[in-house]
Amino acid sequence: MTGDRKVSQETNNPETRRHSLFDEILDRVGINEAPLFRTPDYMYNASYWLGAMVAGSFFFTVITGLILLLLYEPANAYGQTETIINSIPYGSVLLFSHLYGSYIMIVLVYVHMFRNYFKGAYKKPRELQWVTGVLLLALTLGASFFGYSLVGDVLGIDAVDIGSSLLIGTGFPGATTIVGWLFGPGIDAVQSSNPIVRSEFFDRILGWHIILVALIGLLFAVHLMLSERYGMTPSVREKPKVPAYYTKEEQQKFNPWWPRNFVYMLSILLMTWGVILIVPNVLVNINDGTFFGIKVSLPLVINPFPAPQAFSAAATHTAPYPPWFFLFLYKFVDFLLPNGLPLLPSMVISVLTVGLVVIMLIPFFENSQLMFISSRKFWTWVMSMFIYSLIALSIWGYLQPGVPATFAQQMEILGIPAVIIAGLIYVTGKGKKTKLESPSIKAPVVGPTSFLGASVSILMLAGAFGDFLVKPSIAGLALIPLASVFVYHFMNKVIKAFGSPSYERVYRDISFYAIPVIFIITVLLMFLMFSLPSVGIQATLSGIDLGVIMFLWGYAINLYHRVVYSR
Repeated sequence: MTGDRKVSQETNNPETRRHSLFDEILDRVGINEAPLFRTPDYMYNASYWLGAMVAGSFFFTVITGLILLLLYEPANAYGQTETIINSIPYGSVLLFSHLYGSYIMIVLVYVHMFRNYFKGAYKKPRELQWVTGVLLLALTLGASFFGYSLVGDVLGIDAVDIGSSLLIGTGFPGATTIVGWLFGPGIDAVQSSNPIVRSEFFDRILGWHIILVALIGLLFAVHLMLSERYGMTPSVREKPKVPAYYTKEEQQKFNPWWPRNFVYMLSILLMTWGVILIVPNVLVNINDGTFFGIKVSLPLVINPFPAPQAFSAAATHTAPYPPWFFLFLYKFVDFLLPNGLPLLPSMVISVLTVGLVVIMLIPFFENSQLMFISSRKFWTWVMSMFIYSLIALSIWGYLQPGVPATFAQQMEILGIPAVIIAGLIYVTGKGKKTKLESPSIKAPVVGPTSFLGASVSILMLAGAFGDFLVKPSIAGLALIPLASVFVYHFMNKVIKAFGSPSYERVYRDISFYAIPVIFIITVLLMFLMFSLPSVGIQATLSGIDLGVIMFLWGYAINLYHRVVYSR
């Protein structure tokens, strides 16, 4: 009788039941036993999943890149790019989203890196994880540089010219040989009448692009393996001292990777892909449009459209901008020494190399035993200046391309802010050290970002709805549900901060009914896609539609995660 009762209990236990074929397949795969880290409830927040967003962006660019590889003709780079945009079904969506997939990946890598620094995620035992992350940033910039040059427009070819001139100008032994390895016959081949010569140049660029992307994939696998070893970095309230990680015994109390982490990660992936599709295709429809009587023309450095063809008549009137993610370097090259002489290329390369190595080795230089920012003021100042310099030099380089920057201007743009930032870090850290290091202090439920997000999203919804009423369009119709999601997302945070304890139950009830509503909206949007153009610039409306569908699917899965798993 006892044995029968035990068998009956095991049969009724949902953890031991295996009825469906899907469960049987997962059991054979061993997904529940996979060595993937477990996650506590408080980590189901987008800030903890920036790495997943980076991975999602990378996978998107690889998938779209492989399709574009089948369409690309190195001997006719610019012409084939125009063909992809104007003549191939959904070619414009494919090309523009591939471009912005890499752009968004670069931004996310930077945000991920800076967030990990300020959270102390580079400290023991995650030193090698930080090192591989910095290397991934460098490889991402390199792969994007070569991919940017594959179009054959004036900006991409000028970027190659600037890069090769900088390397040769260093005078380092073997610099000319390295340039030959990287760029083959050089930019002169672009204007050759011989297609074989043109193909040789773009084949070399394409080869390096593929090689660097492959290296990103390999190094990302190592980075992920190191991440799985210790899991996400705990909150300072949980683990205020180094080494900050949950032991295997502690992790057993958390949520397993399957199915909860998988569900949450899938929602992050789909929303990331949605944004990648929406942003460039919306920009295409904004470019050269008239809004409130004002004609909008996007800057070349962020315009999804190619610039004029290299060495064409139109190219002579185009400023030689580099890719936007290298604008900071472009301005740094313009710096003059205190004696008025320009920086030598060897100095530029040396400073960049040393800076990269220093950032990479921060875990070994900074050895404080606390996870708080107040325990590492100097390196916080270094990273804060790094962020500020990237932004300031990029804006400066865009506004004054190729204009020599005197030492006095450098002190005005960089020196004075460096002193101000140092003072703020010192005063803030000194005044709040005790408070910050108290594990009992709880983070505020809502911050200014939520209020700002709620205000902006409400205005965005009102604007999208009003614009649709005044000037009905398919793109405007697709943006209304997207804006509604942002309003719902930010408003629930604001209301929760001032609401009653029963708010969570009400929010879950609303989420439960919102899921089928989102499903119905996305089905309508899918039917809408069949009526949209599939060729040419007008196909970008389909790109917006598909992006909204993916984003809404991701958000619906996020709501499902809240309904099913939230306590």
